[in-house]
Amino acid sequence: MIIYAIVGAGGFGREVIPIAKERLMLSEQSDFRLIFVDDGELPTTINGYDVLTSEKFANLAADKKFFNVTIGDSKIREKVTNDMLAIGAEAFSIYALNSTVLDNNQLAEGMILCPFTTITSNAKIGKYFHANIYSYVAHDCEIGDFVTFAPSVKCNGNVVIEDHVYIGTGAIIKQGRSGKPLTIGTGAIVGMGAVVTKNVPAGAIVVGNPAKPLPRKGLGG
Repeated sequence: MIIYAIVGAGGFGREVIPIAKERLMLSEQSDFRLIFVDDGELPTTINGYDVLTSEKFANLAADKKFFNVTIGDSKIREKVTNDMLAIGAEAFSIYALNSTVLDNNQLAEGMILCPFTTITSNAKIGKYFHANIYSYVAHDCEIGDFVTFAPSVKCNGNVVIEDHVYIGTGAIIKQGRSGKPLTIGTGAIVGMGAVVTKNVPAGAIVVGNPAKPLPRKGLGG
């Protein structure tokens, strides 16, 4: 028996698990089990799938174990990923049947491409990337590890997005230039509906059209 675990039974996990099931049903495997893993106070089944704690998953007898982490917070996602790898589980990627991946892309493990997402050509995408519905990554983009796209993110060509960046729903990232990409720094947050027209520093929170950093409150503020 091969076990596939969706780690995180929250809203995104519940959206993703039927996508994983659809893919697995089309594979040549017949002897597999698809479950949730979550350490919260939850029912033993959700939407027809068993829910196990991480300890029970670690002790579960199986020929092989795979996992994908559907937790939005990228730092927690990284920690949980490391915990899963430490028990010998392997990451698997989840692609909706109507997602599109074109030519000459480099895609690392553990990603999620939700329905109606697109990666065009010559993109390089790091580990444990989340692309929610209707998002796209255009040509010659480089995306780091544990990056999250909320729904309908438009990432145009020649953009560099570093590790642990969160891009909010409906955000638009302007196309960079060959040899001079538009860059969004490590840990930055791009707000919902923002239009990013220039580089975003690491750790910054930008909002609006055009996107500008949120002002920092003073010590009294």
